Amino acid sequence: MDRNTIIGMVLMMGMLIGYQYLAPAPPPTPAPPIDKKKTPPQPTATVPQLDFIAAKAQYGEFAKAAQGAAQDVVIETEDLQLTFNSKGGVVKQVLLKKYKTYEQKPLYLLDEPSSKFALSLPTPKGPVNVSELYFTTNGSSQTIKAGQTATLSFKLEIAPNQYVEQLYTVQGKGYSVDYDLKLVGMDAALAKEPVRLQWRDALKQYENDLSENRKVVTTNYYSNGMSDIGLNATSNLEEKPEEAVQWFTHKNKYFLSGLIAKNAPFTNVVLQAMPSTDSTYISTMQSDVALSTADLKAGKGNFQFYFGPNDYQVVKAVNAPDFEDNVELGYAFLRPLNKYFFVPLFNFFEKFIGNYGILIVCLVIFIKLLLTPLVYKSYISMAKMRMLAPELAIIKEKVGDDAAKMQQEQMKLYQQVGVSPLSGCVPVLATMPVLMALFFLFPNLIELRQESFLWAKDLSTYDAPFHLPFTIPFYGAHVSVFTLLMTISQLIYAKYNNQITPQQTQPGMPDMKMLGYAMPVMFMFVMNTFPAGLSFYYFISNIVTIAQQQIIRRFVNDDKIKTILEENRKKIASGEKKKSKFSDMLEKSMRAAEDAKKQADEAKKKKK
Repeated sequence: MDRNTIIGMVLMMGMLIGYQYLAPAPPPTPAPPIDKKKTPPQPTATVPQLDFIAAKAQYGEFAKAAQGAAQDVVIETEDLQLTFNSKGGVVKQVLLKKYKTYEQKPLYLLDEPSSKFALSLPTPKGPVNVSELYFTTNGSSQTIKAGQTATLSFKLEIAPNQYVEQLYTVQGKGYSVDYDLKLVGMDAALAKEPVRLQWRDALKQYENDLSENRKVVTTNYYSNGMSDIGLNATSNLEEKPEEAVQWFTHKNKYFLSGLIAKNAPFTNVVLQAMPSTDSTYISTMQSDVALSTADLKAGKGNFQFYFGPNDYQVVKAVNAPDFEDNVELGYAFLRPLNKYFFVPLFNFFEKFIGNYGILIVCLVIFIKLLLTPLVYKSYISMAKMRMLAPELAIIKEKVGDDAAKMQQEQMKLYQQVGVSPLSGCVPVLATMPVLMALFFLFPNLIELRQESFLWAKDLSTYDAPFHLPFTIPFYGAHVSVFTLLMTISQLIYAKYNNQITPQQTQPGMPDMKMLGYAMPVMFMFVMNTFPAGLSFYYFISNIVTIAQQQIIRRFVNDDKIKTILEENRKKIASGEKKKSKFSDMLEKSMRAAEDAKKQADEAKKKKK
């Protein structure tokens, strides 16, 4: 090929390339009509078509609802501000209007980052999470008052007269929200398996003490006719109740979020607790339950949410069996005392007394007045024992360190004068359920939350006017003044009690006087992180008890008690007065013990 030929070919190619860039583009030719009888060509791989294909593969009949715009609907009542979202048709956010966090910020019981719902419908191709799809709603944001009702509907329609509907009914006052789930005309679209509802709830920190809050957070549920306290936040656990569950709640210290089945209970329930290392959240609770598809198709999918305070007066009004047991009132034998006496008594005083510190003082005085007969009986018994102290000292000199002999002689003396050693213990033991019941009640009283008194800003948690630059083991880095006052008053009471009560020390037995001083100090370490209201109650209780005994002492004549003891001694010796059944039992027990000891001594001698 010569040089001229090569130059000509380059020039021709350059002209063609220039023409491609410089010549105007021809108008687009319209596409020929598609013959429906023939298989259409494969569509061009555009993004929307790819999204639809993926949605169809993932959601099947529900694919057209995979795209849309999320719409918020806000319904505000006297107590709640509820935000619903059309994506999933779920409760997106719950604001408790009458409560604040310990930092005085708005208290959101649920919000989008912390709470996730997943409603999975069984289809022939597998489960479909419709909470990821876009529902349609005709509802609008509104504010309603007490006595008014707002109804909000979210629909997911796959064909005419074939849809999933979530219906929320909100009252103008209160913390319950009715929730109805309906499957209409869905027989062909769904498999014959249960619908599953999963609720993942990361519980926030609303109180100041994170460690104490993590100890009391639980998932509670009602199963088999009884209320079972489920999982706590201190360990990663899973629980599968064997029986069907009527309701379950995710319980913070003072607040609840829960779901109640009005008709058929939840089945195949799986409850999980997952501790959190993030200080924003206390723990993550997850509840996974099965809903009967047949019931949902038949219009029996009636449920109720509860979003509100764990207030005994509020939760006991919820139409669910034993729902009030979400408020921890102590062990089974203490619960009736709190439930039927102390809670109503506390609420009664609330009607007339606005300051909760003064209310606690009045509560102490009222209870102490009720217990006065027991305190008086206990004091008289201790006075009798005190009168016998000189005779017991003489007996101790005779028997020396023989503990068994000392105990026998001591019991004989009590029998001679008609004194029962238990007469002083029984009244004291009778007051123990009161102290124990209040020990459980005060930490669970939401009424004390953020109520201030003197230097305590919040009676529902410890008062901490002083902070230490270091941490004391088992005590902490703060100083609770009410706990210190409680300890000091308990030490004063122990000293006073030791003065009026004879203490008999025996070999191998602890020194009761020293124990009386050691116990208050031990309780100081335990109570330092407990609610200030409880420490204040015990402090006032100790003060009133000392004053009560001082008053009783003024009406007790020691000489008269001595005369009664001598008269009893004469009557018992002459047979005019019979011994008590308890004295007879003690006498028989001592004789049996003495006979057993003699037999043992004789057996030893024979062996020698």
